[in-house]
Amino acid sequence: MFHFFNRKKTPLIDIIPHDFIDFHTHLLPGIDDGSKNLDESVSLIKRMNGYGIRNFICTPHIMEGVWFNTPTIINKKLIELKSYLKSLEISDISITAAAEYMVDGNFNNLLKSKELITLDGEHILIELPYFNLPYKVYEILFNIQMAGYKPILAHPERYVYLHKNYTEYQKLKDAGCIFQLNLLSLSTHYGKHIQTIALKLLKDNLIDLVASDVHNHRHLDSLESIDNPSIVKLVKPLLKKNILDYNCPFSTS
Repeated sequence: MFHFFNRKKTPLIDIIPHDFIDFHTHLLPGIDDGSKNLDESVSLIKRMNGYGIRNFICTPHIMEGVWFNTPTIINKKLIELKSYLKSLEISDISITAAAEYMVDGNFNNLLKSKELITLDGEHILIELPYFNLPYKVYEILFNIQMAGYKPILAHPERYVYLHKNYTEYQKLKDAGCIFQLNLLSLSTHYGKHIQTIALKLLKDNLIDLVASDVHNHRHLDSLESIDNPSIVKLVKPLLKKNILDYNCPFSTS
């Protein structure tokens, strides 16, 4: 009985596979609410590299009235970060950039412009507003796919208005959304209620992929705290999956 209640804990960060692609991060400096400068970006990357993560896709926010990022701005920051990493002789990682698109009033205009930055040539990372499901969201999801893209919905567990309307998750899946869970949601970083829904989505096999959504060192502190054996066991199969499982051309070289 003593041994049952004192099962050895295995930190989540200790079982991250070497080929894991963290395709949702906010590591580009001074471009959104993520890393504030180059030194912080490097510090975060080095800390995550210590977990065994060597493949990163930076996904800064693009949000009407808040974050006015464009492909030009994002690529310029990526070049700046890669150059800084090279100057520090950090060469054992792969880092590219895409974006996290808020499905807001300007999103359809961006979609029509055909200038979206994809994760891999076909998948785009989208997020929903935190207060309510967008008007005509299913029409927007249809338009995304008609434009030749595949939508990956970031952190579905964080949209509280869906918690009491749980059947909406399946509707979003049926509409073509690939679900990406934030690993942070497996801790209580966003609150116990978010953790509860995250675990329910996992148990109901509604989650396709996982990523960190790291913004800062506080996020990594929370990530390092995840060591509950039942939670780690539940998410372990998804750590072995990444966007390469969706026939994507993303290269880790």
